[in-house]
Amino acid sequence: MLPGFIIDQIRQREEEEQAKRRSPQLELPIPAREGAPVPERDKESDRGVMIIDLLAD
Repeated sequence: MLPGFIIDQIRQREEEEQAKRRSPQLELPIPAREGAPVPERDKESDRGVMIIDLLAD
């Protein structure tokens, strides 16, 4: 028999996976405009990801 904390961890992971399946995320690739100069600071900085939740509870 597994210890209780391991069972809780497994249950939490399963719930997280189910939540991900219920609320799919959409990523929109935005191409750079050709011919537009890219500022120097954008070349060196890390880019982030914006998540927009359209199904807010």
